[in-house]
Amino acid sequence: MTELEKMQLGVEFDPDANEIQVLRHQTFTLIQQFNRTFAPKGRALAKKIFAKVGSQTIITPPFLCEFGKTISIGDRCFINMGVTMLDNAPITIGNNVLIGPSSQLYTASHPLDFKKRRQWECCNLPIVVEDDVWIGGNVVICQGVTIGARSVVAAGAVVTKDVAPDTLVAGVPAKMIKHIESEHDNNIGE
Repeated sequence: MTELEKMQLGVEFDPDANEIQVLRHQTFTLIQQFNRTFAPKGRALAKKIFAKVGSQTIITPPFLCEFGKTISIGDRCFINMGVTMLDNAPITIGNNVLIGPSSQLYTASHPLDFKKRRQWECCNLPIVVEDDVWIGGNVVICQGVTIGARSVVAAGAVVTKDVAPDTLVAGVPAKMIKHIESEHDNNIGE
């Protein structure tokens, strides 16, 4: 198993491994280019940066990530300016997702034990954002979280636990405010 695969699986890995350093450097260079351009050239660069970028997806510069190839983005998504994705583990974004400005997705965390932090120990868990989610501006999504389909995360929320589908969450830490009923729900059986 490669050090990159270990990192993505959340097991102990060597952050100084050549393959990790090469990918980090390549992504840094591409991100710098991406942040100085816009569509259609920006789209071509995005396809080089990410594992997947769906059709009609717009990513507005500036955008920051560390590896890129661990991020998959579905169709018809809009990622607003200033978004940061710390992508040590996979980040999967579904279709029709809106992500507000200055939002941050963190797959990495560090131990509470300061001695382990001195060794730069890191634990990585994936983040999943399912279809039709709206993430407001300045939201933080922590490692290991899944945001359920059709949910809304209010601006400024810090999401530390999974969000059920069809819910509105807000606050620090984010808590469910209400169940969201869509027109689709009201038309079931018609």
